[in-house]
Amino acid sequence: MAATAREDGARSRQRGQRGCEHYDRGCLLKAPCCDKLYTCRLCHDNNEDHQLDRFKVKEVQCINCEKIQHAQQTCEECSTLFGEYYCNICHLFDKDKKQYHCENCGICRIGPKEDFFHCLKCNLCLAMNLQGKHKCIENVSRQNCPICLEDIHTSRVVAHVLPCGHLLHRTCYEEMLKEGYRCPLCMHSALDMTRYWRQLDDEVAQTPMPSEYQNMTVDIRMDNQPLKHEPRGKKKTSLLIPRLKE
Repeated sequence: MAATAREDGARSRQRGQRGCEHYDRGCLLKAPCCDKLYTCRLCHDNNEDHQLDRFKVKEVQCINCEKIQHAQQTCEECSTLFGEYYCNICHLFDKDKKQYHCENCGICRIGPKEDFFHCLKCNLCLAMNLQGKHKCIENVSRQNCPICLEDIHTSRVVAHVLPCGHLLHRTCYEEMLKEGYRCPLCMHSALDMTRYWRQLDDEVAQTPMPSEYQNMTVDIRMDNQPLKHEPRGKKKTSLLIPRLKE
């Protein structure tokens, strides 16, 4: 059974090869959904037509002695360390990245833990420098990234919090800035534009209005609204905006 499972779920693995592109670990997970062996849930999901429930994993296989055993941090047969970090809830094995399991998030996060707090309204762990300084949106992390349309809450990519409170994957945020600077959901600025607007104000203040326009006013009206009365002596022009049909 073990040999069949390894052949189905990890065909390209070599004996003793450690980990995959996603995690550094010394074991394979036995998927409870299909009984196949995969290095991690991501490798499983990329090759199957269903998803692996990380919380239901009960057994793992050592990459050295190939013994299938209960999920644990060290092989009971040859003492191979499956992962410097191990969570017995998420069944996450990996090298030490100061990970911690957040009970409110329900999954493991990369730490160190003291550098983060869990925002109960946003339902997400955020950097301590955002505590009391970010706009909360209820359960915002349960929405997909509006750029790549993939999950944010369980993603291995760090989430970036925009000033409007919406979330993007950090990589998606960096790509977005190459094309524009507005949140794709609410169109508010994704950057602090204070300095930029101040610079524009200074440029306007230093650019004198041509004399022929200095005393001119502009009336903006709908197509069926009369012009407002303006004091005599001032030039005025009218900007007509057609009223939209209801």
